[in-house]
Amino acid sequence: MVKNRWGEEEAKSLQTGLDELVYRSNLIGSDRAVCNWGGGNTSMKTIERDFMGRETEVMWVKGSGSDLATMKHKNFTGLKLEDIRPLFERDEMSDEEMVEYLAHCMVDSKHPRASIETLLHAFLPFKHVDHTHPDAIISICCADNGKEIAKEIFGDRFVWVPYIRPGFKLSKMIAEGVRKNPKAELVLMEKHGLVVWGDTAKQSYDKTIAMINEAEQYIEARIDKNVIFGGQKYQALAAEERETVLAEIMPVIRGTVSAEKKMLLTFDTSDDVLEFVNSRDAAVLSQVGAACPDHLVHTKRVPLYIDWNPQSNDTAQLLEKVQTSIDAFKKEYEAYFERNKQEGDVMFEPAPRVILIPGLGMINSGKNVTMANVSGALYHRAIAVMKGATALGNFVSLNENESYNIEYWPLELYKLSLAPAEAEFSRKVAFVTGGAGGIGSASCRKFVSEGAHVVVADLNAKGAEKLAAEINEEYGENRALAVKMDVTSEEQVAAAFQTAALAYGGVDIIVNNAGLATSSPFAETTLKEWNLNMNVLGTGYFLVAREAFKQMKSQAIGGSMVFVGSKNSVYAGKNAAAYSSAKALETHLARCIAAEGGEYGIRVNSVLPDAVLQGSAIWGSRWREERAAAYGIEPDQLEGHYRKRTTLFVNVLPEDIAEAIAFFASSKAEKTTGCMMTVDGGVPAAFTR
Repeated sequence: MVKNRWGEEEAKSLQTGLDELVYRSNLIGSDRAVCNWGGGNTSMKTIERDFMGRETEVMWVKGSGSDLATMKHKNFTGLKLEDIRPLFERDEMSDEEMVEYLAHCMVDSKHPRASIETLLHAFLPFKHVDHTHPDAIISICCADNGKEIAKEIFGDRFVWVPYIRPGFKLSKMIAEGVRKNPKAELVLMEKHGLVVWGDTAKQSYDKTIAMINEAEQYIEARIDKNVIFGGQKYQALAAEERETVLAEIMPVIRGTVSAEKKMLLTFDTSDDVLEFVNSRDAAVLSQVGAACPDHLVHTKRVPLYIDWNPQSNDTAQLLEKVQTSIDAFKKEYEAYFERNKQEGDVMFEPAPRVILIPGLGMINSGKNVTMANVSGALYHRAIAVMKGATALGNFVSLNENESYNIEYWPLELYKLSLAPAEAEFSRKVAFVTGGAGGIGSASCRKFVSEGAHVVVADLNAKGAEKLAAEINEEYGENRALAVKMDVTSEEQVAAAFQTAALAYGGVDIIVNNAGLATSSPFAETTLKEWNLNMNVLGTGYFLVAREAFKQMKSQAIGGSMVFVGSKNSVYAGKNAAAYSSAKALETHLARCIAAEGGEYGIRVNSVLPDAVLQGSAIWGSRWREERAAAYGIEPDQLEGHYRKRTTLFVNVLPEDIAEAIAFFASSKAEKTTGCMMTVDGGVPAAFTR
């Protein structure tokens, strides 16, 4: 049963009017069993004063492209009802006419474009109207015997409207149905959802919850838990085994779905997902079609179901099935597009947004993690609807052509056009070692500011978590992931890349940046000091690059590695034989990997900074005193010393190195590999030759 979340104390603190509409809308959207992400709409009719002080009847309605759960005042559009009501006398009106007409009815041109279903609200003579997509209601509306079931539940209190795409005609049908039935308390829209109303915001909200719970109570009484979706066919793998398999296959899936445009992945092993994918009927039910028109843009008409027996323990077979199944899905989607396209239509990427695998769960794709999660959230709703509909009768959906017309409907595509333009690193994942340090954190922030998701890998777990939290606070949930990792541990490096695969599907950019530095005269350099430099700066860079190389090969969509070397990579620094040798090793290792990586589209370049003191843990250690002693100066004189020895008379900052790293990782350097770039202010001794 869905919960009534109306808070009397909170409601009392609201101003009547738009405050109440925002509050009610947020309550409705906060429960996805009541309303889909981005779907549904709410309205309120009231009296406002226009720019001349005249009283005007205004309807406030959800603006296009917003989500009820997070809507604020600015997301609603005000429209003059006296201009809209005469439309009811019309016999027909095209979508294009409707959109243009409603633009002239707005009380403020700065308001967002009105919802597709604005006229639905305007034509109903009630002060408050709510349209939602509750699981229980859509279960009835998507059952082949739905109208008969509705009569059993609601008697003569409902109006049933046959499926028709939202717009003028549907709005008029609903209004006419309500006018003809004075007992009507709700409208059921076939394959679509619920409409209710009230004299107050609370009445409308309470009725939404009450109607849903009447339907849910009826459905729950008819669900046989032993034969849900035909009963269980497969067993889910144990959690640890599941994650091991997912970490192996997700980079392969990511590469295969990203042939046209790069996508990020998320996975979902919730109980309801596993119940569905492991069932006997999942293979057939999943291909019937979308549970609600609102799903189509984000889930496509059907998901990809991969027929695999998890009890076979044959991951190699699964990897082969993943690739062949995704390729087959794309070919079928292209054929679907060709069968139904209209002039001017441009095909979306043909890869699946939802992938169902017995034993494992659901994998979702999207241009970023947020959109991948939206696809997954909507398919949770589809599973709930199919569960209810099959308990009542047979699950039915839109036909293919109508599904296409919704998916490529200009009014739905308009919502997508409201998204910000994609940036240089949109759809990409950057993995930064030493991510909590000066250069590392500057690089993480640079990548995220230009659209990337980042894995902040660092031995300093608290520092990595702090940076990731700051990034997520500023840029949105899941944009950054903190991972504790010692680059000298083969097991920890492998585990970190598994974590990246599970979080995002794989990686596109590696910044090999973790570091340390020691300084000793050569004769006093101990084997321990030598090994420390070689282990971190040599072996560590090797382990990270090797694991990244393997994952990038699995994805088969190329990649970029940037090694953070040093001036000392090409200049024999005094009293730093161990550090300088290891830094020289790094840049030559980078060139070796570049020579092998070309055929896979993997580029490897090096940035050679010098004396980046700001925010550096290295320069906060003994290294500062040691280098000052080597130059015969005091530690606090180092910044000035380094500035004076550059030809440009500048100090080099972490942000300067981050810019160079971003350049090598960007499309601007897509034909550059095996290259070294100095960012040292111009130290003649380190000029490459």
